[in-house]
Amino acid sequence: MSESYDMMVITPHPDDSEFGVAGTVAKWTAQGKKVVYVVCTNGDKGTSDRSIKPEDLAKTREHEELAAAKTLGVGEVVFLRYPDQSLEDTADFRKNLVRQIRRFKPEVVVTASPYRKYMWHRDHRITGQVALDAVFPYARDHLAYPDLLEEGLEPHKVREIWLWAEEAPNLRLDVTDTFETKLQALGCHKSQVGEISPEMRQRLHDWARVNAEGEDFELGEAFYRVELRY
Repeated sequence: MSESYDMMVITPHPDDSEFGVAGTVAKWTAQGKKVVYVVCTNGDKGTSDRSIKPEDLAKTREHEELAAAKTLGVGEVVFLRYPDQSLEDTADFRKNLVRQIRRFKPEVVVTASPYRKYMWHRDHRITGQVALDAVFPYARDHLAYPDLLEEGLEPHKVREIWLWAEEAPNLRLDVTDTFETKLQALGCHKSQVGEISPEMRQRLHDWARVNAEGEDFELGEAFYRVELRY
C-alpha cells in the first residue's frame, strides 16, 4: 500500500472511537480526507446479557463497527481481534500497531489517552500507551522489527498524535455540523447503546458543549495534541 492516510484512529473496542472522535472523523471524510480505523479488541465481554456467547458478541460488534464506519465515511477498518479486557503492553501488540502505521502511513494518529486518572478501562490505558510507543520510536526506526521491511513496510514518521478523554485538552475541534452524524454512528452499536434515547442525546450534547468551552462554536470534541518533531 503506497497511498498515505490523513488519520488513523486506534480504538480499544468497537464503539470507543464513535464516542471519542466520530464528529471529527465525519468532518474530515466530508472534506475528502482518508481515515482508517484500527480496532484492537473484539469486544467479546461488553454485555450484561448472559444468553450471548462471547464469540457471537464479537461478530455482532464487528458488524456494528463496520456500519458505524460506513456512516462516517471511513474507508478502511482493521480488526486486530485481541480478547476484550486482556490487552497487555507486549511486543506482539506493539508490533501489530507498528505494522498498521507503516502500512497506512497516517499523518495523524488518534487514540485513547493512557493518562486519564482513576476510573478508566485498562484496555484504554494499554491501547493509548502502546500506540504512543508504536508511533515513536518503533514506526520510525528501520531496525525496529526489521522483518517488517521484508513485508515491504518501510519506516513512517507520524506528524501528530491526538488523545481523547484527556483531562487537560489543548485542542478543541468544531463538530457542530457533524454532531448528528456522530449520533447516527453511535446508534449503529445496538449491543452497547441500544437506541439513542433523549436522555443520552442530551448527555452527549452537554458533553460536546463542554468540549467547545472557550471557542466560537457550539459543539466540540477535545483532545491533547502532541506534535512530533523529528
